[in-house]
Amino acid sequence: MEQDLIESLVTESIRIYGQDMYYLPRSLVNKDTLYQQDTTSEFNRAYLMEFYIKNVEGFQGQGDFFSKFGVEIRDRVTFTCSRKVFDEEIGSQESITRPNEGDLIYFPMNGKLFEIKFVEHESIFYQLGSLQTFDIQCELYENNNDDFNTGILEIDDKYTAISIAYRDWE
Repeated sequence: MEQDLIESLVTESIRIYGQDMYYLPRSLVNKDTLYQQDTTSEFNRAYLMEFYIKNVEGFQGQGDFFSKFGVEIRDRVTFTCSRKVFDEEIGSQESITRPNEGDLIYFPMNGKLFEIKFVEHESIFYQLGSLQTFDIQCELYENNNDDFNTGILEIDDKYTAISIAYRDWE
């Protein structure tokens, strides 16, 4: 009973203090069985969900990095989402138990996509008896010639145009 109450309070606080963002699961097109990689991916679904932005001072990482090859933007952010809400809204439809590395999160406030690099799904400290959240470490997404057909025009139009320009450049 107490764990259910704590889980409800954590979920409610994420809904109050968090932001609505889109979770885009990756679909592999041509998986290389030797290297366990995929050269092209598709993003065909988007799920609206609340995420709490854990680093409130701004984006972490190295920021804008100038090298002899040009400018790289290395922004990092950590999002937190409720395990229960993730399972109800995304996990049951996608048959997954946690956010996966390589999936994307679209942050409408700044219009950027972030790629999930690491999901902390087993913390070493259980302050409240069990874990109610996932901590998701993300980096700014670099377009890799992926296809976007999520049904969200803001995402599809912007990142499909970037993919087409990337293909023409190659």
